[in-house]
This record gives sequence, structure tokens and C-alpha cells, in this order.
Amino acid sequence: MALYNNNFPATYQPVYYPPQYQPQPIQQVMPQQVQQPSPTPVPAPQPTNTSIIWVQGETGAKSHLVAPNTTVPLWDSESQRIFLKSADAAGMPSMKILTYTIEEVPSIAASAQRAVNAPVKGAEPEGRFIAKEEQEALKRQLEALKKDLDTVHGEMEAFKSDLYGIAGKKVTAKRKEPTTDD
Repeated sequence: MALYNNNFPATYQPVYYPPQYQPQPIQQVMPQQVQQPSPTPVPAPQPTNTSIIWVQGETGAKSHLVAPNTTVPLWDSESQRIFLKSADAAGMPSMKILTYTIEEVPSIAASAQRAVNAPVKGAEPEGRFIAKEEQEALKRQLEALKKDLDTVHGEMEAFKSDLYGIAGKKVTAKRKEPTTDD
């Protein structure tokens, strides 16, 4: 045995570490380097599951396993559906099916172009005017319909008062005579 070998056998070889795996020396913290605690605690970031799970149709969604007390959205790769698969505390699965549609959002340039190309109101008559003769004929028809309506209303009031008279009740409404508005 060799002298000063710290009780290791003479055949002992030290472990070789490649340069990237060299053990780092432990740094001692000096009292002036102690970090002060921050006044407000910073919350840890919440883990988010942003992955989308794609399944093939309803059979793929039914065969997907879900842990108890969790709900998982499963996206159908064959149609525009999302399956919300849940499992209760006992692990019994249930599923809801959502159908979605994709709507195109019109671009700002397209809506601005439509606004520029839109006709100015009042610039052209667009065939909305009628002749005086047609207007007078429509006015006469409207007045005749008003007279017919007033006579029907009067006849209904008379019938109602006659009906109440037969039933032995007191008539509360007065009979209104048709009027003509000129």
C-alpha cells in the first residue's frame, strides 16, 4: 500500500467527467448577498392544457377514457362537432355533443368598399313615386274600407248588447254609430 492514499487501494482511478458534466463547486452565500423577500408573493403560473384531442366520430369519443371527476373536450375530425365527455366520481362516463358552425368575418376593407359603392339615398327616385291618380284611387279604397270596418264594429256592438240583454245582464257599452271622416 502506498503512503498517503487516504485508505484507497493503489489501483483506484478517479472518475472522469466529460467537460459538460463537471461537478460545479458549491458557492457559499455571503451575508451581503442574501436576497430580500419580495413584498408581494408572486403566484405560480397555473398549468393550462391547450392541447386539442381529436377523435374519429362518436365511436372514437365513446372509446376515449376519461379519469373520474373530470370533463374533457374531444374534437371530431370527421364533422363539426365537439364531444364533452365527463366521468363522475365512480368513473361512470357521460357525453354531450355540441355542433358548431364557422362564420366568415368580413374584412374591414370589404365593408368599406361596400359603403363607398352604396347608392346615396335621395339621389335617384328608384321608382318609389306614384302618380296622383293612383294616390287618389288608393285614398278612396282606404276610406271605403274604413266605412266597412265601422259598420262591422257597430253590428258587433249591437249583437253584444242583444246577447247581454238575453242573458239578463246590464249593458255597459253604448252602441257606437259609424262616423265618416272627410
